[in-house]
Amino acid sequence: MQEIIERPTTKVAEVPVDKNKGKVKKVLIICSKGKLEDVYAALVMANGALMEGIQAKCSLHFWSEAITKKNADHLHTATVGNPAFMPGMPTVMAGLPGFEAFASYMMKKEMDKLDIPHVTEFLQMIEAGGGEIYACKLAADMFHLKMEDFVDEVKDIITVGDMYALAEGEGTQIIFI
Repeated sequence: MQEIIERPTTKVAEVPVDKNKGKVKKVLIICSKGKLEDVYAALVMANGALMEGIQAKCSLHFWSEAITKKNADHLHTATVGNPAFMPGMPTVMAGLPGFEAFASYMMKKEMDKLDIPHVTEFLQMIEAGGGEIYACKLAADMFHLKMEDFVDEVKDIITVGDMYALAEGEGTQIIFI
């Protein structure tokens, strides 16, 4: 009878893996323009981050009046200096009186067809999802805006230093629009 010899087995050392290492945990989105397409880019990115479980803070610098009660749902799209707008159209057409208003109307009409929320509704969604919206102190001072001028979802009027403080922490990405 043959004796069965068991071979020694080696165990692979289990190294704990941090599955969250290197992942984005927080975004600070800085919107530097007040045109329809720029504000929407910031809002879409903030909302998308929240939907992915990423903390989102959005700061509208220099054109904070884009998030005032008076202007939030009345933004216009840029037609002059925007080569992507209606390719093939002569640039001079974009500067004609009334063209920006017409282009903005058409853009909003298409957005409504896609059920894209208006700016104020988007801001409400972001706040409800745990996101934060901030206005720029310099712009507020320059345009004589007070907290009560902004939509209710604006958490505070902040300085550039305050904005950088929002980005503190590991896993934060700053997105500039």
